Amino acid sequence: MQKPEKTKKSTLARFFKIPHVFVLLFIIVLAAVVMTYVIPAGEFDRAEDPETGRVLVQEGTYQTVEADPIGLFEIPGLFITGLNEAADIILFIFVVGGAFQIITATGVFDAVIRKVTALLGNREILIIPIFLTLFSIGGFTIGMTVEGMALVPLAIALARSLGYDAITGLSMVLLGVYSGFIAGLMNPFNVGVAQGIAGLPIYSGMWLRAIVLVVLLVAASIFLIRYAGRVKRDPSKSVVADMEKAHQPDGLLKQSSKFQLHQYFVMLTIVGGLGVLVWGVVEHEWYINDIAALFLAMGVVAGLCAKMGPSRIAEEFVNGAKAFTLGALIVGIARAIPVALENGLIIDTVIHGLASVITNLPGSIQVVGMYTVQTIINFFINSGSGQAAATMPLIVPLGDLLGITRQTGVLAFQLGDGFTNLIFPTGTTLMAYLAAAGVPYEKWLKFIWPLILIWFVIGAAFVIFADIIQYQ
Repeated sequence: MQKPEKTKKSTLARFFKIPHVFVLLFIIVLAAVVMTYVIPAGEFDRAEDPETGRVLVQEGTYQTVEADPIGLFEIPGLFITGLNEAADIILFIFVVGGAFQIITATGVFDAVIRKVTALLGNREILIIPIFLTLFSIGGFTIGMTVEGMALVPLAIALARSLGYDAITGLSMVLLGVYSGFIAGLMNPFNVGVAQGIAGLPIYSGMWLRAIVLVVLLVAASIFLIRYAGRVKRDPSKSVVADMEKAHQPDGLLKQSSKFQLHQYFVMLTIVGGLGVLVWGVVEHEWYINDIAALFLAMGVVAGLCAKMGPSRIAEEFVNGAKAFTLGALIVGIARAIPVALENGLIIDTVIHGLASVITNLPGSIQVVGMYTVQTIINFFINSGSGQAAATMPLIVPLGDLLGITRQTGVLAFQLGDGFTNLIFPTGTTLMAYLAAAGVPYEKWLKFIWPLILIWFVIGAAFVIFADIIQYQ
């Protein structure tokens, strides 16, 4: 008598199951295409700022233009364009994946994990806030985001050795980097650009952003420590429990923590390479291609230090790159979403409409409306500097009209731009991190949404506080 009920539940489970990430992204792209038929086309005039060279939106110049909706037969081309536009990040993923496989094959990560575990003893849980804090430094100083992806394999290996899972290791890097990036004490890509457009002294108002950083790190640490503790007590509680079954303990911790001679040379290569990375990013504004070349060189040198032959190095590189194929493709396919909105000429209409909404809100919640609007726009324009160039020329005069200080407007922008970078599938950096970790997007979504909700509320509290004190 119970069989029909079981069959019914099974059917419902299949019906409500989250589809493959390619299917999910295709649905979103299709929705974006439909929007090009529903939302009126429009454009702002844009002009180059002679001081910065950035192309900025001109406030008050929005006008409707002739609609140019995406045709049915143009949809496949959106994906190809997305893959082309994300080609540098896709290449970065392949190169870093291959390079780290070479380094992993030297055994140095295993040795480091054994050493760290031995040193921590019963205080192993401290590795979570330590990693979060360390990675936040790169985020709030040089605006590091995608650069930290190269260290995800190491963080995951460390987390697993301590009884946690891949999500924990990934989060120690990703949440740390974005805590710093969002707080943006000296971040040139969000706060620096926004303050420049708003006519504020560069990096002014840092005291409040420092408090934001501390609060975000504390919230992330508590959230991740609670999750990691549940996973260690009961591995079935892991969001990626099925994935973790392929990584059962192999007696690693029982081995000697003593380094072999070649591993010292590999470690020297890694540390030296990371030093060069910081120098290149800070002094010479290195980005994707330069960093990919550096990691390729690090991988080859590390292989030679471990006495690998050229053929073995090539084989390990191919194996590493192969493991990231799915994730690399996801990055390109996700890029098709903003491509559809741009080609359909509706992004400016969305921005104009959302800005108009703010002016019609009650005065007491207008600053929250400004913050929320920036959050929504982040789905369509995921680049921090790109969003600043598109929205700050509108937010600045709007804030002046409503009595909201320009510093508060910048804060609303940076927080609105930041939190949802960790959940929106239009974010190529998020997709790149998930690719590096081998974590499916739907699994990450299930894990991260409570923290994003907590962070969003924290952000709202800060912009309200900033408005009350007339933050300068």
